[in-house]
Amino acid sequence: MSPALHELLSRPAPDVAPRLLGAVLVCARDTGTVALRLTEVEAYGGPQDSDLPDPGAHTFRGRTARNAAMFGPPGHLYVYFTYGLHHAVNVVCRPEGTGGGILIRSGEVVLGTEPATRRRLATRSSEPPFATLARGPGNTAQALGLTLEDDAAAIVDLGASPDPVARAREAVAEREGTTWTGLALAEPAPEEFLETPRTGVSGEGGTDAFPWRFALPGEPTVSPYRRAAVKRRRTR
Repeated sequence: MSPALHELLSRPAPDVAPRLLGAVLVCARDTGTVALRLTEVEAYGGPQDSDLPDPGAHTFRGRTARNAAMFGPPGHLYVYFTYGLHHAVNVVCRPEGTGGGILIRSGEVVLGTEPATRRRLATRSSEPPFATLARGPGNTAQALGLTLEDDAAAIVDLGASPDPVARAREAVAEREGTTWTGLALAEPAPEEFLETPRTGVSGEGGTDAFPWRFALPGEPTVSPYRRAAVKRRRTR
């Protein structure tokens, strides 16, 4: 990893997250290579006794076997399985030992439409519209082909480019036949982006106190914002 990317990913997640908008995340697997231009991300902080306590984060109650990758080192993946339904993927940030990461919520498929569609069809009966191939965290991980086996995997630094899509395509050609995950940053970073509370997060972590959801404006791939549903106890 270059010193520049290491320095970036060592920062707190709310500072890093908007910098990832417009970047391209590449996942090369033997079942197909898919690249996403990132259009929506969410930042997550650390434990309750850290410098950035985040009640909406998996790290809040400390390190466990499940969330260990979230505690570093930076520049790795944190993949988890949620609700017994789908996987979700984060880019880990902060120095090793300090929890933090950026959830990849949505992106535009810029390479590998066929394998992304094939993977999505594994759990649905009809082909999803192009804009929804990687809309939402579960669909994103599924389109990329990421599972728990990719948890804690290192991210290949593809550098920063005024055309990160082209840089990603070059890297795929250079590394043909290998399995890897890489990140090409957009340079310069987008100057305009949306900033809202995180979507679907319950409790204080989903309030205006944590406006840590970032998205590119006008992008059809961005998922709709929704507050967490209030859960009511069932009575008999």
